[in-house]
Amino acid sequence: MKITGRTGILLMLADPVAHVVGSHRLNERFDAEGHDIAVSPLHVSPPDLPLVIGAIRRMQNVRGFGVTIPHKIDVLPLLDATTPRAALVGAVNFVRRDGDGRLTGDNLDGTGFVDGLAHSGITLRGRRVLQIGAGGAGRAVAFAIAEAGAAELVVHNRTRDRAASLAADVAAAHPHCRTVAGDNDPRGFDVVVNTTSMGMHAGDPLPLPTEHLGAHTDVAEIIMTPEITPLLAAAQARGCRVSLGKSMLDEQYKLLKALLRIGAAAP
Repeated sequence: MKITGRTGILLMLADPVAHVVGSHRLNERFDAEGHDIAVSPLHVSPPDLPLVIGAIRRMQNVRGFGVTIPHKIDVLPLLDATTPRAALVGAVNFVRRDGDGRLTGDNLDGTGFVDGLAHSGITLRGRRVLQIGAGGAGRAVAFAIAEAGAAELVVHNRTRDRAASLAADVAAAHPHCRTVAGDNDPRGFDVVVNTTSMGMHAGDPLPLPTEHLGAHTDVAEIIMTPEITPLLAAAQARGCRVSLGKSMLDEQYKLLKALLRIGAAAP
């Protein structure tokens, strides 16, 4: 990849930042298609987020930025506009910067996640789904699971009120999907999804009792590093089909190009 003064810059805001590998995957895709865009992680602590967003508005060669843990919700009031799906979800993971510094946020996590499941041979229609986590990514994934036709979605979060709030929001938007807060026991579920960061760092506890996973249960992650988390390793050992976290980002690529107006009109 050749980076010059003509190269469009896309930043990835995170805290911590060492686990971020999505920038590399995006760089490979942009380079392979001949787009003069370079992606770089940027370590931004929560107190500094407003200052950094203000600076990005003035960086004229920045095309936009991605946001991941822990900024997906906190970035919302710092933007000028959001797409309808980002507004519904209440979280953002990619932002377009227009030439005048205007910032428009979108959330590609949910659609990318469901498309990634399909690429792994996992369907959601008519199935019972257990989701662990109700944070920024978890909100996007929950809405997308219900929209994809799941019959039931149970959301578990360490803070039960947060799970209950997300479940109520999803149920209101998609009443065909029975959505409630519940515990993290995977028995009886067709699909189990981890949207937390548990498994990203050595020594993290498992997000659920994996000894209760049945071989018929499909298990999916949104974590990209490590590629095979302890949850996925345990699931594979029990004969489960799995979907890797990288699948979600890979399927977001075409949506990101549309948001940034690369080779196509914005949505």
